[in-house]
Amino acid sequence: MIYATKKPGESNERLINRFKQVMQRSRVIIKAKQDRLVHKPKKRRVRNAALIRAKHRAEKAREKNYG
Repeated sequence: MIYATKKPGESNERLINRFKQVMQRSRVIIKAKQDRLVHKPKKRRVRNAALIRAKHRAEKAREKNYG
Protein backbone atom coordinates (compact mmCIF):
# COMPACT_ATOMS: atom_id res chain seq x y z
CA MET A 1 0.00 0.00 0.00
CA ILE A 2 1.26 3.44 -0.88
CA TYR A 3 1.19 6.20 1.68
CA ALA A 4 2.87 9.49 2.57
CA THR A 5 3.17 10.70 6.14
CA LYS A 6 3.17 14.38 6.95
CA LYS A 7 6.58 15.73 7.91
CA PRO A 8 6.92 18.40 10.63
CA GLY A 9 6.27 21.85 9.18
CA GLU A 10 5.00 20.46 5.86
CA SER A 11 1.85 21.99 4.39
CA ASN A 12 -1.11 19.86 3.35
CA GLU A 13 -0.67 20.91 -0.29
CA ARG A 14 2.95 19.74 -0.29
CA LEU A 15 1.90 16.43 1.29
CA ILE A 16 -0.72 15.91 -1.42
CA ASN A 17 1.80 16.73 -4.18
CA ARG A 18 4.33 14.31 -2.69
CA PHE A 19 1.67 11.59 -2.52
CA LYS A 20 0.74 12.19 -6.18
CA GLN A 21 4.39 11.84 -7.17
CA VAL A 22 4.68 8.54 -5.32
CA MET A 23 1.51 7.28 -7.03
CA GLN A 24 2.81 8.23 -10.47
CA ARG A 25 6.15 6.54 -9.88
CA SER A 26 4.46 3.33 -8.75
CA ARG A 27 2.17 3.33 -11.84
CA VAL A 28 -0.82 2.28 -9.71
CA ILE A 29 -3.17 4.73 -11.40
CA ILE A 30 -2.28 3.49 -14.89
CA LYS A 31 -2.84 -0.13 -13.87
CA ALA A 32 -6.19 0.72 -12.27
CA LYS A 33 -7.37 2.54 -15.39
CA GLN A 34 -6.36 -0.37 -17.61
CA ASP A 35 -8.14 -2.88 -15.37
CA ARG A 36 -11.28 -0.74 -15.29
CA LEU A 37 -11.78 -1.01 -19.04
CA VAL A 38 -12.94 -4.35 -20.38
CA HIS A 39 -12.14 -4.70 -24.03
CA LYS A 40 -14.64 -6.78 -25.98
CA PRO A 41 -13.25 -8.91 -28.77
CA LYS A 42 -13.80 -7.45 -32.19
CA LYS A 43 -16.38 -9.09 -34.40
CA ARG A 44 -13.87 -9.88 -37.12
CA ARG A 45 -11.56 -11.64 -34.67
CA VAL A 46 -14.45 -13.69 -33.30
CA ARG A 47 -15.60 -14.57 -36.81
CA ASN A 48 -12.10 -15.61 -37.87
CA ALA A 49 -11.75 -17.78 -34.77
CA ALA A 50 -15.08 -19.45 -35.59
CA LEU A 51 -13.92 -20.15 -39.16
CA ILE A 52 -10.70 -21.70 -37.88
CA ARG A 53 -12.63 -23.88 -35.43
CA ALA A 54 -14.96 -25.05 -38.22
CA LYS A 55 -11.98 -25.88 -40.42
CA HIS A 56 -10.36 -27.95 -37.67
CA ARG A 57 -13.63 -29.74 -36.95
CA ALA A 58 -13.95 -30.66 -40.61
CA GLU A 59 -10.38 -31.97 -40.71
CA LYS A 60 -10.93 -34.07 -37.59
CA ALA A 61 -14.16 -35.49 -39.02
CA ARG A 62 -12.36 -36.38 -42.27
CA GLU A 63 -9.56 -38.08 -40.31
CA LYS A 64 -12.09 -39.97 -38.22
CA ASN A 65 -14.02 -41.21 -41.26
CA TYR A 66 -11.04 -42.03 -43.46
CA GLY A 67 -8.37 -42.60 -40.83
